Amino acid sequence: MNLRRILAVTKRVFRDIKNDKRTIGLMLIAPIFAMFVFGLAFSGNVEDIHVIVVNHDQGFQTPNGENVSFSDKILPNLNNETLDIEYMDDEDKAIRKIEDGNAYAVIIFPENFTRNAYLGVEKFGPSFMRNSTVDSLPQAQIMIKDDESITTIKNSIIGAVQEAITETMKDEGIKFPVKVTQDAIYAKDADFIDSFVPGIMAFVVFLLATLLTLLAFVGERISGTLDRLMATPLQESEIVLGYALAFGTIGMIQAAFLLTVAVLVFNIMILGNVFLAFFVVALLAVVSQALGILLSSLAKREGQVIQFIPFIILPAFLLSGVFWPIEAIPRWLRPFSYMVPPTYAVDACRAIMLKGWGVSKIWPNIIALVIFAILFLMVAVWSLKKGKD
Repeated sequence: MNLRRILAVTKRVFRDIKNDKRTIGLMLIAPIFAMFVFGLAFSGNVEDIHVIVVNHDQGFQTPNGENVSFSDKILPNLNNETLDIEYMDDEDKAIRKIEDGNAYAVIIFPENFTRNAYLGVEKFGPSFMRNSTVDSLPQAQIMIKDDESITTIKNSIIGAVQEAITETMKDEGIKFPVKVTQDAIYAKDADFIDSFVPGIMAFVVFLLATLLTLLAFVGERISGTLDRLMATPLQESEIVLGYALAFGTIGMIQAAFLLTVAVLVFNIMILGNVFLAFFVVALLAVVSQALGILLSSLAKREGQVIQFIPFIILPAFLLSGVFWPIEAIPRWLRPFSYMVPPTYAVDACRAIMLKGWGVSKIWPNIIALVIFAILFLMVAVWSLKKGKD
């Protein structure tokens, strides 16, 4: 082993990199981009969860004539950063907003809430209340009717309500006998894996379809196969649509395998039409392959394809709601989530599988994916024509 020859090889590699300005740029930008996106995504807490408060509590008049309302004491202590609170009087209308996907939960204070809490304090006495556990007492009840399809959001809502109760007890110097109960409107008893699988299914198909198309097109450009295809009577639109059909089919096959494993191994919850979920994933695959064709025009060799991965994976991984909700992303970054196609596929698949929704409710997501598909396919065709010219 000769050190001089080793250093000569090293020098040649650095000389090649020096002559490739695009590679140098990607080498510097990619790690900065990765750190930037990860840092922003992990630095935020779940915020702005839209919930509705329906307060039926009529308060209670104590024997000394004082009017008491424990609900009015708890509500100001609800965390306004975690919860985006809307107040309504009609419980049925509030629940319909949950069913339509326009809110995550309804927090309901029953009309006898203060009465039950106060009588519990009176029965056992303030001294006993200070030194006993709440579970041992007769309790007033706060009901939360919620969408449990995203477990992180469900837990954040419960945590915010419980923290408000604890803070109110601290302010008042006594323990209220209050119990928080849940009634799931969607995804009752759903686990994290149930909300995770629809997202990972869309993410995997997006990632593989984009990278496979990107590698295939760059390989065909390098080998000259694409030039030979372009020399045939085939039109650029026919080449792109041929790839779209192929990778749409592959996307459905991948989704079928993923879903089969999820059902057989993890026993995930599926309430809606599986074939509709397949259609959404196939549509995402079409979007992804068109994106791969676009990116292929920017890569001169296969080595540069690897450097595109952070710009493909990280936005989809962190901004599309696959692993944590969009509400956990900093507010100013959230609009970028809706510029990432997997966001719409993840939301649609989760709604189909955990809420049992059909086309009538997920059509905005389908329209968004169709728009992405048309736009990317048109630009992909244009990029091929430009390369031909």
